[in-house]
Amino acid sequence: MSGPLYGAVEAGGTKFLCMVASGPQHIVAQERFDTATPSVVLPQVIEFFRQTIEQHGKLSGIGVGSFGPIDLNRNSPSYGYITATPKAHWSNIDLVGPLRKAFGVPVAFDTDVNAAAVGEHRWGAAQGLDTFIYLTIGTGIGGGGMVAGRVMHGLVHPEMGHMRVPRDAEVDPFTGACPFHGDCLEGLASGPAIEARWGKPATAFDANHPAWKLEADYLAQAIVNLVCTVSPQRVILGGGVMQQAFLLPMIRERVLSLLNNYVQSPAILSEIDSYVVAPGLGPQAGILGSLAMAME
Repeated sequence: MSGPLYGAVEAGGTKFLCMVASGPQHIVAQERFDTATPSVVLPQVIEFFRQTIEQHGKLSGIGVGSFGPIDLNRNSPSYGYITATPKAHWSNIDLVGPLRKAFGVPVAFDTDVNAAAVGEHRWGAAQGLDTFIYLTIGTGIGGGGMVAGRVMHGLVHPEMGHMRVPRDAEVDPFTGACPFHGDCLEGLASGPAIEARWGKPATAFDANHPAWKLEADYLAQAIVNLVCTVSPQRVILGGGVMQQAFLLPMIRERVLSLLNNYVQSPAILSEIDSYVVAPGLGPQAGILGSLAMAME
């Protein structure tokens, strides 16, 4: 028996992924929509669930992992909203409300990276861990994860993509692409930042292009900051920019160099290849994490 069905939405800056499943091994429907304007995308998402319910039966809940910033305060009038985002047309948009209204089921809501972290904890590279980081490097840069077995929340939610990392203006004169902070991590190392700096998308460059040494350095700086503050048992790197197979080893090497033997743990000193890793769920981490949130 496959069990009850749940809906999942991964709301990304480039695409919305939707799924109905009872688990990773029993997926009954999936769909992808380009992230156009809310008035276009949200009706598409609702119609996908309506049609799937007609064919396969009711949902027991829906999980939504969204790009941010988002409002996770359940006592706030804007709970379930995307708030002041760099993504054009998406500021102050309610994601949770329309789904609750349309289907009358519980809706779990969190950042896309926290959702991916939940998925990796349940089925992927973070199984058996209680403190880990998930970073996604793509249209934007986001970070989340768990500390002591609890998903990271606090005043709002982690905004690791907007941490400040040192930039040597002689080596990298690019002043950054973030509309809020200029040369924060996202402003220097996201996919749009790479394209703005070099005039071509990351996919246009081979492994020897200087873009990658710079990218590895910025991402390694961020990881070292997180190692020294959160002390994660593992760091998982996902997102479109990380699809370059040669980038992960470059980042690991730079992490070791920057830490300079300061953190005396075999996990870093001799097992770095299993410490800084790709998602166990691959590109499905976000959508399966949203499914896991609905199930939990």
